[in-house]
Amino acid sequence: MNRRLTGLAGRLRGELILPDDPGYDDARQGYNSLHQRRPAVIVRPAVADDVARALELARSADLEVAVRGGGHSLAGYGTTEGGVLIDLSAMHAVRIDPAARAAWVEAGTTTGRLTTAAVAHGLVVPFGDSPTVGVGGITLGGGVGWLSRKLGLTIDSVEGVELVTADGRLVTADEGTRADLFWALRGGGGNFGVVTRFRYRLHPIGAVLGGALLLPATGEVIRSVVDLATPHWTS
Repeated sequence: MNRRLTGLAGRLRGELILPDDPGYDDARQGYNSLHQRRPAVIVRPAVADDVARALELARSADLEVAVRGGGHSLAGYGTTEGGVLIDLSAMHAVRIDPAARAAWVEAGTTTGRLTTAAVAHGLVVPFGDSPTVGVGGITLGGGVGWLSRKLGLTIDSVEGVELVTADGRLVTADEGTRADLFWALRGGGGNFGVVTRFRYRLHPIGAVLGGALLLPATGEVIRSVVDLATPHWTS
């Protein structure tokens, strides 16, 4: 294992963090502090090739792999006990093409970072309600948010992906190339590989009004809510 780690460290453009390294405890923490797991290795890739090398290490050492984008997984999927944690947070490049209404976005980008870049052009991707969530987690999980009824799920705006497959190949997938893989990534389950970039279709957006409407809990108000929630069918 030590020889494998030495070899990996020499080939990475990103970071390799081990349990004895300074900053390891901070690096292993996710959003949910209930999951106090200790990966054997944390790889923080700078490029897609780093992801392939991390997967190569995991295969050769027979270690579990966990992938972290924003680290918000309440179930703790963004960490592992004794395995390889691939932390994509250093891969956060965003390239907006306002004319084509498209964006290529690295998978460690947060939704807030992409939204800020896109809104500067009057465009948006329908995400959830937290700007610190990673685009990878919310996108591959479907993605429900404030704009879903108007623009659909986050995954509906994905036009293509770049990913490292489980056997270490860097490939792209869209409706015309590896269409089955593209379909699978949009709801068919996990373990097909590690997505490193998404291509999103951007949507024009104007003024958005939001907030809460608070009314006193009087009998009249409650009765009115019931009336509003009752379907009124017409023939």
